[in-house]
Amino acid sequence: MKKALSIKRLHKSFGYAFTGFKKSFKEEANMKIHILIACLVIICGFIFNVSYLEWIVLLFAIGIVIGAELLNTAIENLVDLVTTERNEQAALIKDVSASFVMILAIMSAIIGLIIFIPKLLVVLGVL
Repeated sequence: MKKALSIKRLHKSFGYAFTGFKKSFKEEANMKIHILIACLVIICGFIFNVSYLEWIVLLFAIGIVIGAELLNTAIENLVDLVTTERNEQAALIKDVSASFVMILAIMSAIIGLIIFIPKLLVVLGVL
């Protein structure tokens, strides 16, 4: 039977989530890169005065990539917990998980380029 929702349980749940995020940020180089790029995108959003809809798209793309990186980290750690031996299936699981993040990061970068290139061209006087 599930326990009733309480403020104390909710607080603990958020605490665990923040702990997981902090550990991922501390231990995963790619997470640091994703966070740095996210900060740059947000700064550029303010500089180029992106629209309300563009903010939604950019923030969604940022959230998807960071969420995927967290999921990838969890999957890789789970695989490492299950086996310490070199195993083709374990390697495939890790590779596919990493490729998931890569595809989302590439698509997010394309979204960013679609939004920012026209704004940059206006600033440069090309358009």
